[in-house]
Amino acid sequence: MKGVWTLARLADRAAQAYGDEEALVSGGDRWSFRELRDRVDRAARAVAARGVRPGDAVAVWAPNSARWVVAALGAVTAGAVLVPVNTRYRAAETADILRRSRARLLFTEHDFLGTDYRALLAESGEELPLLERTVALHTEDWDAFLAGAARVTRQERLARSAAVLPGDPADVLFTSGTTGRPKGVPATHEQNLRVYDAWARTVTLRRGDRHLLVNPFFHTFGYKAGVLACLLRGATIVPEPVFDAGTVLRRMADERISVLTGAPTVFTSLLRHPDREAHDLGAMRMAVTGAANIPAELIEQIRTRLGARAVSTAYGLTEATGVVAICPPHEAPGTLARTSGPALEGTELRVDAPPGEPGEILTRGFHVMRGYLDDPAATAEAVDADGWLRTGDVGVLDARGFLRITDRLKDMYVVGGFNVYPAEVEQVLRGHPDVLDAAVVGAPDGRLGEVGVAYCVPAAGARLDPAELTSYTRERLANFKAPRAFHAVPSLPHNAAGKVDKGVLRRRAATTTS
Repeated sequence: MKGVWTLARLADRAAQAYGDEEALVSGGDRWSFRELRDRVDRAARAVAARGVRPGDAVAVWAPNSARWVVAALGAVTAGAVLVPVNTRYRAAETADILRRSRARLLFTEHDFLGTDYRALLAESGEELPLLERTVALHTEDWDAFLAGAARVTRQERLARSAAVLPGDPADVLFTSGTTGRPKGVPATHEQNLRVYDAWARTVTLRRGDRHLLVNPFFHTFGYKAGVLACLLRGATIVPEPVFDAGTVLRRMADERISVLTGAPTVFTSLLRHPDREAHDLGAMRMAVTGAANIPAELIEQIRTRLGARAVSTAYGLTEATGVVAICPPHEAPGTLARTSGPALEGTELRVDAPPGEPGEILTRGFHVMRGYLDDPAATAEAVDADGWLRTGDVGVLDARGFLRITDRLKDMYVVGGFNVYPAEVEQVLRGHPDVLDAAVVGAPDGRLGEVGVAYCVPAAGARLDPAELTSYTRERLANFKAPRAFHAVPSLPHNAAGKVDKGVLRRRAATTTS
């Protein structure tokens, strides 16, 4: 990455560097880097025409698509701060993020998996006094919105882009914490560029690669390790709105996909698909995955049966711009499976314990957030005076400085690649009239990696109905957050300090679901 620049100039830089090479393929659209730049420029001018000022927040609540890319890049190119929103969120969850980020403009969808997000938000009764306009990406709304670009010249847009500084916030991604309330994590233009330039170099993403993006764009590894990394390196963006193993295998063959990133469950699903061998995956070159525990056999199968000779594993969190450690692809399958590799280049990594012993993982460097959005108390708790970010995860560093994740200090568990924080789910369950108290833990699951298991203390005289509790939680939370099992218990186990003993419940849940 040469020179000092920002994401506001990324599409311009990519067009200059890669020109007529293919930048994005989606449905019937096949755009070169110059054509993508022109679309982003028009979207940026339309954003400016709507009165969005530099530093204002623009949210995108929609699945992966070419228009998501154009809308998001258009916002940051105009100097706005991008706020991606999880497509699985309900109206109340989304409204909370829109209010706290002070979003003035929202891009969304009118029909995704049978849901009209625009109508869902409008009918919810949520008050959003700062939100001035909602644009449905795949309707006439989008065309009408883009028509406003005529009021702003390209020279005016270029001036806005040039005025954005590397230290300005580029985006805010929301991640839940142990309190259950999502926390906003701003990242600067410079952080994003430095982190994903280093990430792309380590995993060997290169010019001419064709990257199938199954990770959702509201996630760091969909937007940043996907869209941004492709523009940095001259790789083709191939968005996939919903992961379906059969569909993905067909696209991998038809589009000669060379790069795929995803949770271990993505690769397991592809490897186990009955029609896998019917698809020509000869273009596959590179894969990136990550989790606390990955079977060495899976790494080997990704290499031999999917053809990705370069396989990397990684560990990160939103508070560190998505990357803490990366295991390079030249390492042996056992090393890739057991560790997440060394620290991201140019950053520091340590474990709060004697050498070889497990302890809390801490990281420091340019990738660490400056602070949570409007939450100095939580920031002070997460980042110490010397700049070390306390991750809340437990690991061990070996003699080479390779990190092995062993446990979590926090209660968070991962369902099919999505983080779930029990405190948020427990808060919802306690709102049910039949539930006196609740505790939620993650339990192993062969397909999703982990699923939620809820232990509920019934209110006096109440009988708990698992079907009713499932419906209740799914009405209030994204589906992946809803527990897959509910158990009525007379009381919750507590430790000597009077806190709920989640370890006891995890062991019970693992035994019950095994």
